[in-house]
Amino acid sequence: MRTLIINANIVNENKIIKSNVLIVDNLISKISANSADMNADRIINAEGKYLFPGCIDDQVHFREPGLTHKGEIYTEAKAAVAGGVTSFMEMPNTVPNVFTQELLEDKYKRASEISLANYSFFMGASNDNLDEVLKTNPRNVCGIKVFMGSSTGNMLVDKRETLEGLFSKCNLLIATHCEDEAIIKHNMQVYREKYGEDVPMECHPLIRSEEACYKSSAMAVELAKKYNTRLHILHISTEKELELFDNTIPLKEKRITAEACVHHLWFSDADYKTKGSLIKWNPAVKKASDRDAILKGVQENKIDVIATDHAPHTLEEKAQTYFKAPSGGPLVQHSLVAMLELYHQKKITLEKIVEKMAHAVADCFRIEKRGYIREGYAADLVLVDLNNNWTVDKSNILYKCEWSPFEGVTFHSKIVQTFVNGNLVYDNGVFDESKKGERLLFRVN
Repeated sequence: MRTLIINANIVNENKIIKSNVLIVDNLISKISANSADMNADRIINAEGKYLFPGCIDDQVHFREPGLTHKGEIYTEAKAAVAGGVTSFMEMPNTVPNVFTQELLEDKYKRASEISLANYSFFMGASNDNLDEVLKTNPRNVCGIKVFMGSSTGNMLVDKRETLEGLFSKCNLLIATHCEDEAIIKHNMQVYREKYGEDVPMECHPLIRSEEACYKSSAMAVELAKKYNTRLHILHISTEKELELFDNTIPLKEKRITAEACVHHLWFSDADYKTKGSLIKWNPAVKKASDRDAILKGVQENKIDVIATDHAPHTLEEKAQTYFKAPSGGPLVQHSLVAMLELYHQKKITLEKIVEKMAHAVADCFRIEKRGYIREGYAADLVLVDLNNNWTVDKSNILYKCEWSPFEGVTFHSKIVQTFVNGNLVYDNGVFDESKKGERLLFRVN
């Protein structure tokens, strides 16, 4: 199959050029301003539209196995490609927790059968599975996930000796959720004594506080520096944590990297009054000054990638009181358009969005031949109309949980088409499910 995209404004490698892209089977075959010698079975005229490399989301929770009433690999990957996300890396806090190589491979097998997007799955670390973790193949597994603070699930790694063993022996990237458990437990007790079970949702960032985030992140950085470990700290939520990261060296040389999530770039603690538990995440959405500082950290390359921490729950679960309502929310269908809205607000450039949602993720995780619009690379591509208003509502939400924290928001950009490995998986609301995504591969040298 030969597909030719003509007259596209290609956003790639810190520049925007008008050109044509020839896709042959699953690869980008040629990029040229002259399309005269590009023979194709299908021609797509992208005049006035923008062509991005497919987004790579390095942190999602698709809830399979064991929690499929909230989401499934099939439904959430489908929502992802509709949102311009062509590859994802999924977390191990499913049921059962992914603590063995056999359970890890079960998830890969399942994704190969049903996922419309490309995929990778993190191996989970516990307080007593170091031997199993060290069996993980760095060629075809994205990394090791460590919950240094408890969140949704029961995967807290709180033994210093376990962390020392992981950081000293593991040759894969270690991705950490950093919140200090002792501080959080103390704060919970304080607020429970004050309010009982009916703690106001706006207290969430005071319970899961800046202090809790910084103390845990600082310990992770300390361990990574001690052992020269590849460390990736997920979902930075505070201004203070930015001082832990270096922007004086190129990303490809960094051993310690950081991620920002869309909700921490969009919402602030003022939004709890209207959104309540729908924006209850761990780490918590905090002050507007934190939100603005995180965006500045993205601009200044202290924060390396933008992701979602897509973590669906049902509305019934979310409707419970503070201590019972789970943290997390669905985001992967709306991550790119939300960032493009910040572009429309003149807060970030298209080039920087592409860098942080595609290029830098590929570089940080050393993904093989993805994340860029380059000849010979996988044809993971997203065509965007920057001037096509639409409003998020129940009728266009694809998550299995059937809700979004962006409901009622009008976005000014729309995902028109999404290619995964050269296959036009999403075309103006219509899906082609004849081909499934591929397992991501990683460079090991």
